[in-house]
Amino acid sequence: MTLLTDPPISRKLHAVDVLRMSDNASLELVNGLIVEKNVSVESSEVELIFGARILAYLSEHPVAKVYPGTLGYQCFPEDPEKFRKPDASVVLLERLKTLPEPNPGYMPIPPDLAIEVLSPNDVTYQTDNKIKEYFGAGFPLIWVADPNLRTITVYSRNGRPAIFTENDEITAESALPGFRCKVRDFFPATVSVGP
Repeated sequence: MTLLTDPPISRKLHAVDVLRMSDNASLELVNGLIVEKNVSVESSEVELIFGARILAYLSEHPVAKVYPGTLGYQCFPEDPEKFRKPDASVVLLERLKTLPEPNPGYMPIPPDLAIEVLSPNDVTYQTDNKIKEYFGAGFPLIWVADPNLRTITVYSRNGRPAIFTENDEITAESALPGFRCKVRDFFPATVSVGP
């Protein structure tokens, strides 16, 4: 049996090249090179919970759209071909109205809220670099969820990072006016195994 795959790449890529690849859901493009996002069973579940909770809120308060981790943001001034894929993101509807038609395939504006969910294979300095890239591109609010510690670290341009633990309530007024949720509600219930 022969498996069909994308041809090997021997040159720097452009964003449109990755769009044409058959399986590009977990791929990002940095400095013309493909970067595969780290995932795990737990981080994937947490990503889905974030999307579901925010989507439920938006069904009652339609002020924004929430997007999954397959949407790439191509809005980095230092590298116009670069795109990154937060694990979940929120863009206010009023900003979406400014987008050009037709849909370019990647979001050309920064989200109002970007959410990154750590997986066991994530390296701290890579996450820190990604946060710096996000701020450089104009992302105003970033949440980094740690399923292992069951915390969310909030990064905003006008303050120091703040760590929220399971019993804390988290808000995102600039992106989701009126939204409130306990941090523990973004993580799966712990399951005990054995006697």
